[in-house]
Amino acid sequence: MSELNTIALKVLSNGKGILAADESTATMTKRLDSVSVPSTPENRLSFRETLFSSSSMSECIGGVILYDETIKQQTSNKKNIPDLLQSVNSIPGIKVDTGAKSLAGSPNEKVTEGLDGLRDRLKEYYKLGARFTKWRGVYNITKDHPSKLAVHSNAHALARYAALVQECNMVPIVEPEVLMDGNHSAEDCFKKTSEVIKKCFEELILHKIDLTGVILKPNMILAGSESDNKINGDEVAKLTVECLKSSVPSEVPGVAFLSGGQSEIESTENLNLINTVNDTNFIMSYSYGRALQQSALKHWAKNISDIEGTQKVFNHRAKMNTLAAQGKWSKELEN
Repeated sequence: MSELNTIALKVLSNGKGILAADESTATMTKRLDSVSVPSTPENRLSFRETLFSSSSMSECIGGVILYDETIKQQTSNKKNIPDLLQSVNSIPGIKVDTGAKSLAGSPNEKVTEGLDGLRDRLKEYYKLGARFTKWRGVYNITKDHPSKLAVHSNAHALARYAALVQECNMVPIVEPEVLMDGNHSAEDCFKKTSEVIKKCFEELILHKIDLTGVILKPNMILAGSESDNKINGDEVAKLTVECLKSSVPSEVPGVAFLSGGQSEIESTENLNLINTVNDTNFIMSYSYGRALQQSALKHWAKNISDIEGTQKVFNHRAKMNTLAAQGKWSKELEN
């Protein structure tokens, strides 16, 4: 078993998942604005430190994706953030892409940037304690999209990123996200997601990536948010597992789904259903941002000194998702 495979399994085994706390300063500002809390470095740190110090971290959260600002911050008692995470047996990770920009040649689509200078940034993050990384490619579904150009460009960038990350002895999370914006059907989502994931793995193999040391972070198969033909959770689970079985090489140790705009309960319920029909060797877990944090954020915003109350809300959500990652969740447990 390679060192990278050991890290990937530690992040995802035993129902553990990933807390995606890698919102950029701009995104975090939007989240804090939505609950009327000023977005200062101190407030951003205070909320994150409240979550990272929760009791559910050691039981439920195998890894945390951090943002550049956060990985360099210290807690209120002068502990480095990566040290705090390691003390609760959670592996520090880092978002390393610099965002999705308009794709030259297809301006209505995006390509993710951040390869320039990445090798040196990775060395710095490794020294700070990061042992896995994240890079997100985004694809939209319309009559003409995603184009072959977008599928190829993002797969190529993800593979180049993954090669640099593994060279630095870290596990790359490969996140090709087919967005749920639009009125497309679940069948369209299935077809496009399959195409996108297959192309990603073609490029990863071409770039000599050790697939046993990769975590895939895909979307679930859903109808578009504006579609009139939504599918139920059982169909979401069936199509999602079918898509991954046909698109992902068997060497990959695990899949950590993004919530992609689903509500907290919906993303937990669908993860649970996926695990009740998962007949693969892939671990199927979660890498949620808003779907793990939203209720806790709303509670915290009422009184940012109520650390215990905020942690109670976060602990509940983390436990629900860890049960779902083992197919042991039920709606009754939410009350």
